[in-house]
Amino acid sequence: MYEQYSHSILNEILDKLKPDLKEQDLSYFYTRLGANFYSLFSLFESLYGQRADFRQHLLNLVEVMARQYLARAPELRALDLARERDFNWFLSPQWAGMTLYADGFTEDLPNLYEKLDYLEELGINLVHIMPILDCPQNASDGGYAVSDYRKINERVGHLTDVVKLAEEMRRRQMLLVLDIVVNHTSNEHDWAQKARRGDPQYQNYYYTFPNREIPDMFEATLPEVFPQTAPGNFTWDETMGRWVMTVFNTYQWDLNYQNPAVFIEMLDIILFWANQGVDILRLDAVAFLWKSLGGSSQNEPEAHRLLQLFKDCCQVTAPGVLFIAEAIVAPVEIVKYFGEDAINAKECEIAYNATLMALLWDAAATKNAKLLRRGLKNLPAKLERATWLNYIRCHDDIGLGFTDEDIRQAGYEPFTHRRFLLDYFSGKFPDTNARGLLFGQNPKNNDARISGTLTSLIGLEAALEQEEVNLIDLAIQHIILLHSVIFSFGGIPLIYYGDEIGTLNDYSYMGNLSKANDSRWAHRPKIDWKKAQLRQVKGSVEERIFGALQRMIRIRRQIAAFGDFNNREWLDLDNPHFLSFWRLDPQGGAPVLVIGNFDAHHQYLDLSDLSLPFPLFQNARQLKDLYSGEAPAQFQNQLVFPPFRFYWLTVESQI
Repeated sequence: MYEQYSHSILNEILDKLKPDLKEQDLSYFYTRLGANFYSLFSLFESLYGQRADFRQHLLNLVEVMARQYLARAPELRALDLARERDFNWFLSPQWAGMTLYADGFTEDLPNLYEKLDYLEELGINLVHIMPILDCPQNASDGGYAVSDYRKINERVGHLTDVVKLAEEMRRRQMLLVLDIVVNHTSNEHDWAQKARRGDPQYQNYYYTFPNREIPDMFEATLPEVFPQTAPGNFTWDETMGRWVMTVFNTYQWDLNYQNPAVFIEMLDIILFWANQGVDILRLDAVAFLWKSLGGSSQNEPEAHRLLQLFKDCCQVTAPGVLFIAEAIVAPVEIVKYFGEDAINAKECEIAYNATLMALLWDAAATKNAKLLRRGLKNLPAKLERATWLNYIRCHDDIGLGFTDEDIRQAGYEPFTHRRFLLDYFSGKFPDTNARGLLFGQNPKNNDARISGTLTSLIGLEAALEQEEVNLIDLAIQHIILLHSVIFSFGGIPLIYYGDEIGTLNDYSYMGNLSKANDSRWAHRPKIDWKKAQLRQVKGSVEERIFGALQRMIRIRRQIAAFGDFNNREWLDLDNPHFLSFWRLDPQGGAPVLVIGNFDAHHQYLDLSDLSLPFPLFQNARQLKDLYSGEAPAQFQNQLVFPPFRFYWLTVESQI
């Protein structure tokens, strides 16, 4: 959009660029800068326009973008152009992801390079490597307390290993995802060390105060993220002689984005990693970016403006790079991190579908889909050019992040139901085989979250110990059912490393002093590659799970209806054990009817009793299950669902 005032500012900035920048070929950069500048300028002015040094910071911002553009390799610039032409490339059903620890899935980054064949065998072409930047050894928060944003933790490798891995993944048409912790740094970061030595410039990089007056005002309304291990939101730093805001842990200092220099520093870091060949950057803790008195300092409007500004700047310098919003917040808030307008308020192209994850675990415990159906139907619509990361398990704990109103609509009392879920997954409920552990228990309200691997939470660990063949079969089928949902829902399915071979809880963390108080380490295991080899043994647990996911990925790529173009429609069924929805082919091909039975017993469905929008589907004899390649089990016009069975149905005549 052309607007005279902002473009007069742009001309002024371009005139003041340093000579070494003006002499370079910046043609594409200038084109993109001009196209994005009105939005970029408006956002920067809304955040920082009241400052006397506003124009100098704006000049610094443009120079950072220009320098990083010039540093971008020719093959990455070519990729930018290709993705600009095919701008919906990431909405395709071809993508299937895995999230992993470099030193858990493998030994280090060079060893991960050697394991790309394994990932390709499964069908994975998007790999999220959990935090690998330099962190203090005993105060890292699993890699989220960064002490150097441009240095790789020596335990897993070096910067050259990342570049080599990115190049090889690009050759194999695989996507690399890395984390940028944008909300806070380690207290050992160079900025924090300078602040400690009394440098006012760097003390202004954080929220620091000489006494408790302002911290106490914040504490009146700020929630506690880790009430058990890190109560409160401020820490006294003896060396600096000041209180510093530490929302997560005492050693993680929150960055002060009310200072434009902090934004520019972080943009420079984001573009640095884009230039190492990273395809997608996961921005951590984005809901916390802006702090204000009188509220929770989460989901503030300014936090969204910051993300919009990061996106505008990245579209100028590295438009082929996508953002993931790590915002584990209420469902109505999550969708806002895509942006509320595809043109003027774009933020992150991808967000975690934490609502789906939490609801799947509710269905796993209750053996019905009542709350799952209700919660998903109430999930606000996303932007067209945005997509979900759908997952069952991740490195973090499981929070019961569905609303009380959804719980009531499903027929439960909220407090009692959440208590049941905590008891069920921690093994305290009489009729459960789950082997979960509680995390983050709040002594004030007895609330908690849940840790444990998918296989241990679902009951496979207990079934294997009992050597009960029927229970083992049920647990495996349950695992496959949950994956069938994340592969068909719409978005990018994300498998957590180890789930593909049925990895169980790792209890060794209890003997490690630095991990013993954090039960999440139970589901951050070291992969047993001898166990992984059992995927080659017919009938083994590993082969059955690995083979099912491998087939699911392969079939999914052939189904245009599984692309994410807001092409899902819900089907209401009377039977509470079923989750069902249509996936419509945006190219006009046959729709796919997805139905899953969340009960541990057989269920049946009479299609003739349904009011289906596609009449051909009313005849069960014409149906084919795309996953199995066979007709679904049926009696007369009734579809028969074994325990935890799912179907991806289409009409035989249209295949």
